[in-house]
Amino acid sequence: MFKKFSFAAVLLGVLLVALPALADHHKAKIMTKDGLGAYIADAKGMTLYYFTKDADGTSVCLGECVQKWPLYTADKVEPQAGLEAKDFGSIKRTDGKSQVTYKGAPLYYFFKDLKPGDTNGQGVGGVWFVVNPAAFPPKK
Repeated sequence: MFKKFSFAAVLLGVLLVALPALADHHKAKIMTKDGLGAYIADAKGMTLYYFTKDADGTSVCLGECVQKWPLYTADKVEPQAGLEAKDFGSIKRTDGKSQVTYKGAPLYYFFKDLKPGDTNGQGVGGVWFVVNPAAFPPKK
């Protein structure tokens, strides 16, 4: 009896700690950085990017590209202050995975962003950029 209770208590404790942390991943917020301005990040402060080669809600970042630019995935995004739920959606990619979009643009992380607030992917190759919600989509 004691072993069953202990295991159940430990499992419940792990779930109570882990589930809110997982749910936070699905929140999006606005952050700011000197010289860059406002940009969208997940709840942990990890920067989200868009790829200018993506078009019409279709991701063309496949294979090795996804290793460097991991997908932002969530069943539902909970936008924080300054963001609107209607601007977030999702697409089904050609590889079968689901990916969160912002105003139709698929969202990604950058593998060299190691801590909250890092924006190392900004301007990479002239095609990867942070998402400034006030100026998105950018004028062409």
